[in-house]
Amino acid sequence: MNEGLDRERWLSDLRSRIAEIPADAAHARQRAGALLIDVREDNERASGTPLGALGLSRGFLELRIEQAEPDRDRDIVVLCGSGQRSLLAAEALQRMGYRRLASVAGGMGAWKTAGLPVMAGALDADAAERYSRQVLLPQVGEAGQARLADARVAVIGAGGLGAPALLYLAAAGVGRITLIDDDRVERSNLHRQVVHADARVGMSKAESARMTLAALNPRITVDTAVERLRADNVEALIRDHDVVLDGADNFATRYLLAAATRRLGMPLIYAAIERFTGQVSVFDPRRDDSPCYRCLFPEPPSAADAPNCAEAGVLGVLPGTLGLVQATEAIKLILGIGEPLVGRLLTYDALAMRFRELALRRDPQCPGCGANARFEGYVDLERMCAAAG
Repeated sequence: MNEGLDRERWLSDLRSRIAEIPADAAHARQRAGALLIDVREDNERASGTPLGALGLSRGFLELRIEQAEPDRDRDIVVLCGSGQRSLLAAEALQRMGYRRLASVAGGMGAWKTAGLPVMAGALDADAAERYSRQVLLPQVGEAGQARLADARVAVIGAGGLGAPALLYLAAAGVGRITLIDDDRVERSNLHRQVVHADARVGMSKAESARMTLAALNPRITVDTAVERLRADNVEALIRDHDVVLDGADNFATRYLLAAATRRLGMPLIYAAIERFTGQVSVFDPRRDDSPCYRCLFPEPPSAADAPNCAEAGVLGVLPGTLGLVQATEAIKLILGIGEPLVGRLLTYDALAMRFRELALRRDPQCPGCGANARFEGYVDLERMCAAAG
């Protein structure tokens, strides 16, 4: 009995310090510029949340609020399921120095009863749990997770670079991945191509990777194209994607990709590895200041100057590091957050454990994007690379 009385006394004390307002008044304050925070758990918000509300679970409120709203003088209205957790949340914000606070009396139930606008939860219960740690980031949130689910990424190659990138793109919830690879799994691949398994030696790499990604995240769709990128299919295979990730191991494919993504206006995330070193950059033809692949490599080097992994060898973990950088850049581009590696070449030396960043400026004389550049056709690019080999 005393415990119940103490609890009521405690809530009464909170109400004396935190204003409780009706749902319609909360909506009016939101329309006037107040930040409405829904502190219910992710699975509760999956069925719907007030239109325009920031979803920030009560357990993470104190940890995340400063990233979402650093202004202590911002008008903040807090909502939960019934109106009690929101009181506790508002008190916590008050202790952190936020000065203009209110709690919605009756919570989400009162909001719905008043007929106020509700948006369907961007995430169902499975997605809310699966992506919960990512959705906590203010730069992602439910809206960002929905953008990832709607995104289409083409990955060229399920080899050393593509394998780790594929795993993390799938885990992050990129909704549709197109995997282009005509090769088969060999045992010598397994020390670095972690999307495959020993039991799949001899299987198509595209199909092997698809099986792994489906087991990791059955919510996404993985399309496969078991064919080599060529002059006559490059545009058809990558068209209608948001981002293209280059995991190729030969210059002919890279030059085709560079030309096709430029002509289609699609960002290309480039990486290359050799022995203990690697490099990554982003070429984005949507930006006037972005260089292209041929600003870095105007003409293909000879085969002697650029041996592949089968000829030169590679440390197994090296492509993992660079492939994860590629996946990170892809996610940033989809979400529109951070600073992509446009105009910058990131180099990595595994033996020295050193990253270096080099400026990569657009070349006015570049044969790919310069003022006098002329596209002579994809077939000519293939011939040029064959001649260099």
